[in-house]
Amino acid sequence: MKTKKIIKRGLWTLSTVAVLFIGIMLFHIITAKPAVYESPNLQVSRIDFKTNIDSAKAKQICADLRSIKGLTSDSIIVKRNVVVYFHNNKITNSEKVYNELMNKGHYDAQRYILPANLANKEVCPIDQNSFTYKVAKSLNQIFN
Repeated sequence: MKTKKIIKRGLWTLSTVAVLFIGIMLFHIITAKPAVYESPNLQVSRIDFKTNIDSAKAKQICADLRSIKGLTSDSIIVKRNVVVYFHNNKITNSEKVYNELMNKGHYDAQRYILPANLANKEVCPIDQNSFTYKVAKSLNQIFN
């Protein structure tokens, strides 16, 4: 008789805790705000070099790019004669960065300009016709 009471009390305690956790989770989902990104003006640009870039030249290019206002030190990628960098398009643009880099180092390079047929093409890697995308979008609209 006593063990039945203990089991009953334990089950009530567990169910109360479960309902409490579910309530907290639902409250959090309903009141959570979508993420706000502080750098919505971040843009990626590219410079193609005509000569091979060795490690010493790569360090020099990175140092020259880091000194340009609007770029951050951790946003420069040098691979296979191509330099990819991220910049704030409210502070600078790819043409200014290219001109400043050429003035600093007199490199044999050209600025990559996106072809017109790719300029307006969507780049989202998610298949927007998939079932999972539609379910996630619906849930996002419900809670936001």
